Amino acid sequence: MNQKKTKKKKIAKKLLHKYRLVILNEDTFEERLSFKLTRLNVFVVLSLLSIFLITATTIFIAFTPLKEYIPGYSSSTLKRSATMLHYKTDSLQQVLRENDQFYASIKKVLEGDVSTTDINKDSIIAATKFEASQFDLSPTKADSILREKVDKEDKYNLFDSATSAANFVLFPPASGEISEPYSVKDKHYAVDIVVAKDTPIKATADGRVIFAEWTTETGFVIIVEHSYGLISVYKHNASLTKDQGDLVKAGEVIATAGDSGEFTTGPHLHFELWSDGYPINPINFIDFKP
Repeated sequence: MNQKKTKKKKIAKKLLHKYRLVILNEDTFEERLSFKLTRLNVFVVLSLLSIFLITATTIFIAFTPLKEYIPGYSSSTLKRSATMLHYKTDSLQQVLRENDQFYASIKKVLEGDVSTTDINKDSIIAATKFEASQFDLSPTKADSILREKVDKEDKYNLFDSATSAANFVLFPPASGEISEPYSVKDKHYAVDIVVAKDTPIKATADGRVIFAEWTTETGFVIIVEHSYGLISVYKHNASLTKDQGDLVKAGEVIATAGDSGEFTTGPHLHFELWSDGYPINPINFIDFKP
């Protein structure tokens, strides 16, 4: 017990033993600074300094961009960029899926893979008539007077807004002999017009280009959407002069004739007309004679 007490006293004496730290001028031996120190004071000061440095370094690294230079930490800027790219990629994938579905539908139309029996037109008309018969749709006296007034105003209206379907005329896209006529039996929903190569192909009516691309089977194809649910299709062109989304006028050149594509036997124009999703015979509306 005495030995332990003696050791403790020696340790305490060593820790509390005073020392003087003196800074002298080497040339003159003049005393500049002096400090009274003990081992305990030095230990406490060094411990506090170490704790301060460790805490300051941790805060500095945790709350400043300096941590990005430490292996294992990722950049916040890179995280934001990666997140934005992920959203953009997802949006692009959605757009690509929609475009693929659109092109698949167009491809079916171009290849003639359309069945007129998919929709029973008679049943739709009958159902519509049945629904209409459930309600009294006869016009009132005031409504009849209003309709008569509007009809009279439109009859003598000189503005474009008063035009009707009766004034809708189809322009021949090209003139020439018909090598293969329209045939529902053979699923040839078009007329093939023999023309010289590079002959200008013209829009049959005012409209907007909804498709203008190259296809393996039918070469350069352009499709124009017109008023009154009418769509015109022009295949086997040598080149196209319009792009998707362009507005065209009746008689405006939209392509040049050729024999592009696998399903061709020479320079000609494969011309189709579709009304409200159903193919119609272009000869009934257009004169292709030269």
